[in-house]
Amino acid sequence: MTTIIDSAATSDRIARRSLLGDIRSVWMRETLTILRDPFSLIFSLIQPLVFLGLFGPLLSGVAGEDGLGFGSTLQFFLPGVVVMITMFGTSMTGANLQFEIMTGAFERILATPLARPALLIGRALKELTPLVVQALIITLVAVPFGFEFFPGHIVVGLLILGVFGVGVGALSYALAIATRKNEWAFWAVQQSLLFPLLILSGMMLPLETGPEWMQVLSKFNPLTYIVDAERVLFSGTFDDRAVLFGLIAAVVTAAGGLWVGVRTVTKSIL
Repeated sequence: MTTIIDSAATSDRIARRSLLGDIRSVWMRETLTILRDPFSLIFSLIQPLVFLGLFGPLLSGVAGEDGLGFGSTLQFFLPGVVVMITMFGTSMTGANLQFEIMTGAFERILATPLARPALLIGRALKELTPLVVQALIITLVAVPFGFEFFPGHIVVGLLILGVFGVGVGALSYALAIATRKNEWAFWAVQQSLLFPLLILSGMMLPLETGPEWMQVLSKFNPLTYIVDAERVLFSGTFDDRAVLFGLIAAVVTAAGGLWVGVRTVTKSIL
């Protein structure tokens, strides 16, 4: 009996090591595509920099001296821009998968002995790399203009965003597989969900000044709690329940996204 139990435990450990190895292989393959084409990473910084340069000054005119309660306008606005980078980047990752499906590259990957869950988890984890780089660059650019830099708090904020981004990326891949025969359907669903989620999160403007129905809808938007947590953390505060709510929203989104994504990849017949 002991021998059987030890054998089963050993098999479980080998399976876990194999899955982790597969995830690492997929992550490295996906990350290399970014290194081969760094221009796409640089180009994606243009939009958030434009928002900071043009929208920030406009917001300062209505924010008042207290920066909407965060000390300065940048302390309020920059976390929203970082969240915007995350949402735009991770929600569109499914388009790359659709391209691989159309060219047959993904079908060849499915023929490999890689564990199917690793195909999605590794791709989703890849989103952490450009996210951290872009967010750090945007934050450092804002420092000379009055943004107060809190390294430890920002690292925690980026970790929460990374967890959330993994979930959104996984959902994007699942959507890409579900709409693989109709490419336009992917963009229709992605665009129809993305902008309402961003607006109802208070990413750019405080929802407290909006109508009551928007404030009610924002309570059901997980992105609202992420934005609130990032603003608190980027302002140099840990002791706020918004951080806990943001962490919960990120973990729930990641768990739900990976569950849906892994099931979709595992059951997909391309």
